[in-house]
Amino acid sequence: MRRLENKIAVITGAGRGIGFAAAVAFAREGAKVVIAEIDDQTGRRAAERIRNLDADAAFVRTDCSRPEEVQNLMARTLELYGGLNVLYNNASVFLRDDAPATQLDEAVWQRVLRTNLDSVFLCSKYGIPLIVASGGGSVINTGSSASLIGIPGCDAYTAAKGATVALTRSLAVTYGRKGVRVNCICPAGVETEMLRQSNLENPDFDSEFFFSRAPLARFGTPEEIAQVAVFLASDESSYINGAILRADGGITIAPIS
Repeated sequence: MRRLENKIAVITGAGRGIGFAAAVAFAREGAKVVIAEIDDQTGRRAAERIRNLDADAAFVRTDCSRPEEVQNLMARTLELYGGLNVLYNNASVFLRDDAPATQLDEAVWQRVLRTNLDSVFLCSKYGIPLIVASGGGSVINTGSSASLIGIPGCDAYTAAKGATVALTRSLAVTYGRKGVRVNCICPAGVETEMLRQSNLENPDFDSEFFFSRAPLARFGTPEEIAQVAVFLASDESSYINGAILRADGGITIAPIS
């Protein structure tokens, strides 16, 4: 039997990058996948590509920072599939306009926190009751290496991702006895379009210096992070709750040199 056979999964930001890789990996393991994506064309294309794998996928256009849209996402999931077993809070943004606090535009701060933190809160608020009613399951949050070490020049992103780790632990304590495990994946540099736009196209970003410190000395791939998510979504991780999993090539344990 496949590891996610007949599980119902909502993945936010699943139109591209890590979210899409996870949607494909979940579907191949037997899950019914709901793609929550803010961009209509991207979301529809992602769902179609997954259905072409002879898998069950649906697209629900969602801005995960808006309560009414998250409520609609969960209602549509219940209508389509009758429950929810896995919630993967993957939707995130990293903006080149992010900056140290004294230089940070308040609108950028608010946008980053809405997308990266409010979305986790709202999807958990409206998704966890469905997981409980479905007999329990897994919530997977998305942190970052910036959740764990100081990363200069991106204070909004760092604040949101640090708060995601703290919220993960709190949710794990609160809902563990109701059969809901809550864990967090903390990637570092992963080869996605967002990384290219935010960092690799930024002339001030020195990727060679930054990642030469990492023991694996390379960027990760969306598929590598997706496999961590599959494990956390599956019953193989049934005794893992409140864990913060570093999927970062070792950069958060590497000395600066």
